[in-house]
Parts: sequence; structure tokens; C-alpha cells
Amino acid sequence: MLKKVVFRLSCIALTSIALIGCNSDSKSKSISKGISFKKEATLQLKKASNDSVIKTLDIEIADDEYQTQTGLMYRDSMEELQGMLFIFPNEAPRSFYMKNTRIPLDIIYISADSTVVSFQKNAKPFDETSLPSNYPAKFVLEINGGLSDQWGIKVGDKISF
Repeated sequence: MLKKVVFRLSCIALTSIALIGCNSDSKSKSISKGISFKKEATLQLKKASNDSVIKTLDIEIADDEYQTQTGLMYRDSMEELQGMLFIFPNEAPRSFYMKNTRIPLDIIYISADSTVVSFQKNAKPFDETSLPSNYPAKFVLEINGGLSDQWGIKVGDKISF
């Protein structure tokens, strides 16, 4: 009799664990679909040659470990004049990847003096290949893939926010 009770309790416990696991997966999927853009600042991209404004963007800011690790993951889209600016505590070589990122991005690496130093253009969704900066960067701006070419952004151009 005792063996039957222990067996039944074990079955109930295992079933509960399995159900909890299933529920947490479905919850994380539904939460991830609900991530929406939150404007936290405005950023201007400026031509180095004459300081003229190329574009003005609404940006989200990623400036802590969780935000910089998550970035634009799980987003289904981003408007043309939106982006995410990553702010790091120091200037150093940087590398990004596209794990769990659903939209193609241009990744723009920017030095501590706000100068564009390199690009990774049209980064492919879900690709976990390392996408490094060519030079140390303090800031990284992510915009929709293809826009840096469309807008004519070049190494040496500047940002202000």
C-alpha cells in the first residue's frame, strides 16, 4: 500500500514539473512577442564634413548588463526612424551577434568622441557569428538593415544625443 502511495505521489510530482515547464515556455514566448519600442532619447546622425544632420532618430538606450545582453532580441519590427543605442562604461573593442534577433540590422560602432569608426551592415537574423568593431567603441547604434547605406552614413560621421 505504501509503495502505491509513493508511486502515485511521484507520478503527480513529475506531471506537475512537466506542466510547469510547458507553461513557462509558453509564457516566455508570449512575453517576448509583446516587446514594444520605448523612446528614451533622440539621436542625430551628422555628416563629418559639414555637421549637417543626416537623420534624427528616436532611440531606446541600453546601458546596463541586462539591456546590453538583450538588445533588440525578440522584436518583430522596428520603425525606420528608430534605433537602439548601447552605451558602455569605456571605449573598447566590441562584438555583437544576432542570436534571437528577428530583424536584419546595421550595427554602427562609435568611439568615445561620438565618431563612427566601423559598421557591420545587414546583419542576418538569428546568426550567432561574431560581428566585431574594427576599432574600439564606447557606443553602438543598431538601426534597420540597409539604412546606413541608404542614408549615406560613413566612417567619420558623428552622433549626438
